[in-house]
Amino acid sequence: MSRRLRRALAVLCAVPLLLTAAPMAAQAANQVTVYYKPSAGWTTVNIHYAPTGGSWTTVPGVAMTADSCAGWYRKDIDLGTATGLQLVFNNGSGTWDNNGGTNYSAGTGTVTVSGGAVGSAVPCSTAVNSATVYYKSSWTTTYLHYAPTGAAWTTAPGVVMNEEACAGWVRKTVSLGTATSWAATFNNGSGTWDNNSGRNYALGAGITTVNAGVVTANAASPCVTPSPSPTVSPTPTPTPTASPTTPATEGEMLGGDPRKDSIYFVLTARFYDGDAANNRGGSQHTKSGNAANLDPMFRGDFKGLVDKLDYIKALGFSAIWITPVVLNRSDYDYHGYHGWDFYEVDPRLESDGASYQNLIDTAHAKGLKIYQDVVFNHTSRWGAKNLFTPTVYGVRDSQWSWYYSEKVAGKAYNPLEEDSAGRTYNGDLWSSTAPSGNTCPNYGTPTGGKSPEGYTLYHCQWPSPTAKMFPADLFHQCWIGNWEGEDARSCWLHEDLADLNTENATVQNYLIGAYKKYIDMGVDGFRIDTAVHIPRVTWNRRLLPALQSHLVGKYGATKAKDFYIFGEVAAFVNDKWNRGSVNHSAQFFTWKERTTYSADDTAAALEQFNYENNLGTGNQPTSTNAFLSGNAYHAPDHSQFSGMNIIDMRMHMNFGDASNAFHNGKDSDDSVNDATYNVVYVDSHDYGPNKSSVRYAEGTDAWAENMSLMWTFRGIPTLYYGSEIEFKAGQKIDCGPSCPLETTGRAYYGSHLAGSVTASDFGVVGSASGTVATTLSKPLVKHVQRLNQIRRAVPALQMGQYSTEGVSGNMAYKRRYTSGSVDSFALVTVSGGATFSGIPNGTYVDAVTGDSRTVSNGSLTVDLNAKGNLRVYVLSQSGNPAPGKVGTATTYLK
Repeated sequence: MSRRLRRALAVLCAVPLLLTAAPMAAQAANQVTVYYKPSAGWTTVNIHYAPTGGSWTTVPGVAMTADSCAGWYRKDIDLGTATGLQLVFNNGSGTWDNNGGTNYSAGTGTVTVSGGAVGSAVPCSTAVNSATVYYKSSWTTTYLHYAPTGAAWTTAPGVVMNEEACAGWVRKTVSLGTATSWAATFNNGSGTWDNNSGRNYALGAGITTVNAGVVTANAASPCVTPSPSPTVSPTPTPTPTASPTTPATEGEMLGGDPRKDSIYFVLTARFYDGDAANNRGGSQHTKSGNAANLDPMFRGDFKGLVDKLDYIKALGFSAIWITPVVLNRSDYDYHGYHGWDFYEVDPRLESDGASYQNLIDTAHAKGLKIYQDVVFNHTSRWGAKNLFTPTVYGVRDSQWSWYYSEKVAGKAYNPLEEDSAGRTYNGDLWSSTAPSGNTCPNYGTPTGGKSPEGYTLYHCQWPSPTAKMFPADLFHQCWIGNWEGEDARSCWLHEDLADLNTENATVQNYLIGAYKKYIDMGVDGFRIDTAVHIPRVTWNRRLLPALQSHLVGKYGATKAKDFYIFGEVAAFVNDKWNRGSVNHSAQFFTWKERTTYSADDTAAALEQFNYENNLGTGNQPTSTNAFLSGNAYHAPDHSQFSGMNIIDMRMHMNFGDASNAFHNGKDSDDSVNDATYNVVYVDSHDYGPNKSSVRYAEGTDAWAENMSLMWTFRGIPTLYYGSEIEFKAGQKIDCGPSCPLETTGRAYYGSHLAGSVTASDFGVVGSASGTVATTLSKPLVKHVQRLNQIRRAVPALQMGQYSTEGVSGNMAYKRRYTSGSVDSFALVTVSGGATFSGIPNGTYVDAVTGDSRTVSNGSLTVDLNAKGNLRVYVLSQSGNPAPGKVGTATTYLK
């Protein structure tokens, strides 16, 4: 591939993987008709493809013909004996669509590609569509019960899947009419059903396979012997393929250095409602005041997030941190941190055609990463399905029959099934007689107390760590007393959060097995909730290595490092070390262990706590990984890196103003393994700066200044949803069910997103109409858009080390990143002037104004006095020219 083309693709997208030919068994000739709808502005469309086991066409591929259906292009391709192909598209001028670097994959027949989605219905056609489904079955007879979208279901049990297939598989082809999607379930005709855990299977036209709950769209027939896997050419660097014994997975992460991204953080259930059918208010709907506002706690969903991905991209963000997706179980669990079944996605977030997998795939097609919030420390108050669930005392008498569901044999919890009061089935949780093996004292006897309604309370009626309702080998048995003590790692932190004994192998395996599933779906990273409440030694020798091993098996050692893990080590103080306790300080978790402990994990946890606390804050490891050596970048030393990066709690706590955050953050960086990987934010769904209970409310100028610092200083800038318009500024962040969500910092954001929006690039609005267009016109929106554009144009701002040596000015620093042929050097000052001394001579160009300065004496002085404004003077070098002025002037950047 030519140097010129490599450079164009490096700027716009990843290079398609080039495959060498492999021999195939003789089969009948196959054909595929590909329809593609490009982005606006493309006048030429080429398709660059490789049949499975065959060679790629010569770059840029072959021309596609404009179709009679407006906006679409078509190409008929002879695949020979191949049963599928990989394909990418380009405009002949260096702009590519390669599905976010993973290429598109398709089978035979009709394939449509539009907006990153792959389908199989002919565009503009009113012809009758059909679908073929292969189902992996062990039943003697298998029935398909289905409904095309917009049409009625077949009469139960459905139609027999009697078309010839192959061993273990059954097949049925059905007519969809003009529909392009359908819902399906399967059964054996005798009462045993597979209905995707109550959600039905959402299928499309064309060929689909369903195997053990895994749906593969646009699939090749499982009854055709596949061609040998193609090999990857020596250049570019190959993406590792799974070994023959590795089960097929559903998705792959985008990859790439996570420091190149900026992160937009959303509470999925509060962001945008794409499907009202899965909205649920829960048992606190009326009490909380949410009902009066027609605002169910579960309102936003994956469909809403998919619908508004272009809004996030138009802001300039390339990664989205979403709250936990696992099935939750509590009275007020919209946030996702009350996990009940860690192996299942909460159905209140999914819709037909908008599963979690759909969200991941659609985001990836737009070049957006998905960082999933995960919890290892605790479960819901009811424990975790298939690990342990306590059986509480209950009685359906005149006082309590309203609360306890009538027991139904075999019935399971389903949060979509609410009664008129918003309550879900709980017949699986209670008993009027002590269960076998009960250890809870005085089970079912009155306590002498009364509920708020005046009803009799009983012993063992509610889960509790101290009532011996949970087995001590799986769950801890105490409440936290000292938040900087050892008990902060081995006791419950809240009554709704049953604290797991993470030093137990059964617990470890349960959690690791669950989160491997989401890695296999292709998520790009994990934000680890409450990481501080698990001993570092447990992270370092059990949990993190298990995740890393799975990542290496899936992606290979190099790409596995791109999976971004960042932990919440909640140190709500303003100093470097959390009240002098190293075990409870964020930076501590970025380091490996430095001595050997007992083989028993429980003993090791206590040994590690005492060993490190005795050494104290003055004997912790230090690092220069974030710092320049003079003006030179140096290779970082990650040999002692634990595998967990951190949220920068010190900057977060000190963001009362940007200057305070800058100087405090800088002071901590030598104690972090590599602070260039820190996640940096002002406020979140938990707290504002200084542990404030309200969303940041210091004004637009202060926000602009904070953003200018975050987007140019070391670390990964992160924004909590709505902060771009100062959404709910000054409102209490969280009050549980004691007040309406609408009055909090977790309010529903959808009213600001109504209308349509497309992003033509990161930080660039292609089109917008309705309320969302007004949202996108706000001054802070324009500010963050341009900051993202500037940061994406200057590698030093993304991945560079920094120094304040020879720099005068309050918030001023120099940054540099050097790797291979890339050498990016930038001088930055925020809000005020600065002088940079001892710098390389040469021409520097400001990315904000385009101003050019020639330095011949090693010194450059910048005049600036405007809160929130910024100067980024980039050294222009041979092979690494300065980008010049990036974007257009805004209220703050001018």
